[in-house]
Amino acid sequence: MLKIEHLGIAVKSLDASVPLYEQLLNTPCYKQEGVASEGVSTAFFKTGDSKIELLEATSENSPIAKFIEKKGEGIHHIAFEVENIEAEMKRLSALGFQILNEHPKDGADNKLVCFLHPKSTNGVLVELCQEKK
Repeated sequence: MLKIEHLGIAVKSLDASVPLYEQLLNTPCYKQEGVASEGVSTAFFKTGDSKIELLEATSENSPIAKFIEKKGEGIHHIAFEVENIEAEMKRLSALGFQILNEHPKDGADNKLVCFLHPKSTNGVLVELCQEKK
């Protein structure tokens, strides 16, 4: 693992949350984009060497919608940057971590991503991400 790449925060509304985080972090949102395969719209903020990702559900079946319904708005996941996502997936799987997707998939902010089940990480949803080359 190279570093904490970002913290993902589930929000009900990007329209309401982006201005709040711009004030809180004293920095503008640098990117907004949708990830149709995950049913989310995202907004990103840089904070030093790390980032904050706000996630808004675009459908009632989205994992973010289900998360907010169950737990409310708040921290959804922590993402770690890795050099080689496939090698990390194999390494962590061999150690007994439950990988939620068989292969890396396209994520927001020009990344390949995969997730580890919270049951295998003390209740924390962990994302691995690698910059697309």
